[in-house]
Amino acid sequence: MSTTATMGEMANSAVEFYPKGTRGGGREDGGRGGGDFGVTLKELRELMEFRGGEALQKIQDSYGDTDGLCQRLQSSTTDGLSGDPTDLERRCQAFGQNFIPPKKPKTFLELVWEALQDVTLIILEIAAIISLALSFYQPPGEDSESKKQDGGVAMEMQPLKSAEGGEVEDREKKKTNIPKKEKSVLQGKLTKLAVQIGKAGLVMSAITVIILVLYFVIDTFVVEGHAWVTECTPVYIQYFVKFFIIGVTVLVVAVPEGLPLAVTISLAYSVKKMMKDNNLVRHLDACETMGNATAICSDKTGTLTTNRMTVVQAYVGDVHHRLIPDAGQINPRTLDLLVNAISINSAYTSKILPPDVEGGLAKQVGNKTECGLLGFVLDLQQDYTPVREQIPEERLYKVYTFNSVRKSMSTVIKLPDGSFRLYSKGASEIMLKKCSYILDANGEARSFRPRDRDEMVKQVIEPMACEGLRTICIAYRDLPSDPEPDWENEGEIVTELTCITVVGIEDPVRPEVPEAIRKCQRAGITVRMVTGDNINTARAIAAKCGIIHPGDDFICLEGKDFNRRIRNEKGEIEQERIDKIWPKLRVLARSSPTDKHTLVKGIIDSSIVEQRQVVAVTGDGTNDGPALKKADVGFAMGIAGTDVAKEASDIILTDDNFSSIVKAVMWGRNVYDSISKFLQFQLTVNVVAVIVAFTGACITQDSPLKAVQMLWVNLIMDTFASLALATEPPTEALLLRKPYGRNNPLISLTMMKNILGHGVYQLVIIFTLLFIGERMFNIDSGRNAPLHSPPSEHYTIIFNTFVLMQLFNEINARKIHGERNVFDGIFSNPIFCSIVLGTFAVQIVIVQWGGKPFSCAPLNMEQWLWCLFVGVGELLWGQVIATVPTERLPCLKEAGLGLEPGEEEGEELAEDEEEIDCAERELRRGQILWFRGLNRIQTQMEVVSTFKRSGSFQGAVRRRSSVLSQLHDVNTISTPSHVALSTATANTSPAPGSESSRKHAHRSLTYTRAHTNMHGTWTCSI
Repeated sequence: MSTTATMGEMANSAVEFYPKGTRGGGREDGGRGGGDFGVTLKELRELMEFRGGEALQKIQDSYGDTDGLCQRLQSSTTDGLSGDPTDLERRCQAFGQNFIPPKKPKTFLELVWEALQDVTLIILEIAAIISLALSFYQPPGEDSESKKQDGGVAMEMQPLKSAEGGEVEDREKKKTNIPKKEKSVLQGKLTKLAVQIGKAGLVMSAITVIILVLYFVIDTFVVEGHAWVTECTPVYIQYFVKFFIIGVTVLVVAVPEGLPLAVTISLAYSVKKMMKDNNLVRHLDACETMGNATAICSDKTGTLTTNRMTVVQAYVGDVHHRLIPDAGQINPRTLDLLVNAISINSAYTSKILPPDVEGGLAKQVGNKTECGLLGFVLDLQQDYTPVREQIPEERLYKVYTFNSVRKSMSTVIKLPDGSFRLYSKGASEIMLKKCSYILDANGEARSFRPRDRDEMVKQVIEPMACEGLRTICIAYRDLPSDPEPDWENEGEIVTELTCITVVGIEDPVRPEVPEAIRKCQRAGITVRMVTGDNINTARAIAAKCGIIHPGDDFICLEGKDFNRRIRNEKGEIEQERIDKIWPKLRVLARSSPTDKHTLVKGIIDSSIVEQRQVVAVTGDGTNDGPALKKADVGFAMGIAGTDVAKEASDIILTDDNFSSIVKAVMWGRNVYDSISKFLQFQLTVNVVAVIVAFTGACITQDSPLKAVQMLWVNLIMDTFASLALATEPPTEALLLRKPYGRNNPLISLTMMKNILGHGVYQLVIIFTLLFIGERMFNIDSGRNAPLHSPPSEHYTIIFNTFVLMQLFNEINARKIHGERNVFDGIFSNPIFCSIVLGTFAVQIVIVQWGGKPFSCAPLNMEQWLWCLFVGVGELLWGQVIATVPTERLPCLKEAGLGLEPGEEEGEELAEDEEEIDCAERELRRGQILWFRGLNRIQTQMEVVSTFKRSGSFQGAVRRRSSVLSQLHDVNTISTPSHVALSTATANTSPAPGSESSRKHAHRSLTYTRAHTNMHGTWTCSI
């Protein structure tokens, strides 16, 4: 084996060598790990940095030649290592083991900490802490009776997720130790949307508190004319706290805490199901990214084809055989040379085994091309086994292994007379240039001139290639023993060959591939073939697969032409040149792994199209690692792929089949649609619940939906809904539309129409029941009920109707593109059916037997039927909404936009820089806004108290400056991108004391309390 080639492969494999007790050459001397060997570990590492001629020159300068290097390593150029266990252990001690270090898995606490970085969860965590603190608050001077009353207040508290709310600096210091997160476009969009929804909730909650406080102050001190009594100050405080909690009630309904859960459930469910579709997902975000793929660069062999090579044509003895010839049609000398050339000049691990099942195809083990040639020997009624037994592998004198540069393999054997014979095989157009002779029909060598070669290319090779056959030339050369040739000079050895035959090998296209490629093209995905075959074979296979069609405007290039077109006079790659090629490029033939990486990078970095291209790439070799890493989604072959390729990939195809990539596209789009379905449902609930809580609190000074009822509604619209809507299976209809694009909004105009349309229906029903429901059902009114009064049928009907409308609207939410049949495929998702039916059953139990804990009074059959009728009306109203053309509603606006132009990722970071995705960016922005808003409220309170003491407000200003300075210092320890973000945020932050700053201060207060009537019993006279 060539030492240079071996070193190049070792360097490209990204395998690290660690001596025992060290990692990465941790010794001070750089690894005098050679022990009693004449070469150190550091020297070997430096040697592997060189390629080709440079490596050979380095060996000659340092060790004389390869034999000298092997002597120092106490090895042999022919036999290798002895295999003695003691020797192997000694080498392991000196040089370490040759293995890929496994990636250290994250601990459970690290996973929990990463999950807690979500903006929504941080809001809820801080709110839970504040809520817990308020629950222990008792106004001073309150008597035992008021304490008893306060103890009877029902409370809903969000689960305490962590001890958030610590110092800003501690939080940021901990964050710097977190490993970098994977990029996810969908997560970034959801985080932005969550912040937008949170802001809207803050506005509503702030307005609610302001209105309640003004109403109380005006009604008490202006209309009724009461004076402020010092003894009643604790009571006033208690009511102000109650108003504040009512505002928090509005906020808790608005905060979309189910978003992180929906994403997690959808991705986890998809990953599990994708495994059954032969997609082993290594990175969760790759599943979602694949749904937005716009281009796929695929290998040919084994991915688009079956990777079962068969010789179907042969040119031998000046005759082009369209079918496999009989052995009698070939000259005996030519036949003997042909059998020996194939049997010896192939890896001895390549062999043909009997079929597993009687009547089945023989098993091909090893290199598929070599197996095809060995099968050709068997088809000629010959056997390769006796030849290999006569010349075992250890008797091979010299082997020039195959590589992607020379595209050939050669083996030298020593003949009984002491001379040498070289057998060589490789790509026909390359090998024929090295041939000076060819065997004729009599088995005699005749001259093979360039004119003959051109004629053979036109008459034999091109017709074979145009039929999609891979053409292989098999040749030999006899070499003298005296003087013995310089075996290291491969260029002079593998030349002046005698051509034995040119064969055409067929690798049939997988039967399912053409349909899969048609689906991709219909879905707006461009499929490109990147292969090492010649241009004619590649073009023929591409036509069979449907990648190219007659009459289409496309380009097919070879690697050398591709490089010539994309490089300038200095040999540098220019993006402008790539942009002129890649839009029409469909086939890249005779390409190297470097060409594949260049193409992928060029497509991703291109800016000639409006949307940034999302590229998926397949690869199986070690050298495909850079392209797999650069791609948005890298697919490694599970069967033919190397460990390095799998490690660099995002998804592993366990069957090496292109049709599995199409299934990955379906699942990726299904993830996106599942999240959109959940958003459509949840935002409808949010809009209605926030408006109902706000209006009820402002008009009746009480919330129609009580605290525990709101907890149940939150459970329906968050946990259960995310589980039901995020587990919808994908359908072929997902491939009938174009990719959404990285910057497209999560909430489309159709979804916004559905949200607002169903929100109007539900609000009309709820307000009708709230204000005239008691007259409709001839029952007592629940409005203005005295404190601690029993649950009313009036408010129970409102609660029951609200929940049933959400249940039936959950069925409507299954469709987000304006489809009318909302029941289509509903029974294919048993989880959805179980959750809807289970929720309805639990709702019956809560209403009929929930009693005072759930603030529910039992309803009779007539009331239940009316509630059910109004709920079913959601389905009918959904058909009305679907009838209204979206384009007729210019007032609608999309929401949940993607990345801003300035936030577009893609720039390469320095090695010491942490990569921050858009979700992380938005998270930090939310945290900074929260602490800045909270700081301003603290500053204002201090200013007020300072003025009350008739003192200077310099202390307050000094405090504000100190905290802002601390925030600046904390931001500085983060990454440069974070610093830029923080600066931008600071420039656009609201002015101190503004309404916006108060919104930020209230952002994370998230518990609700069942509210007593404002005009309840006073604990002191006014």
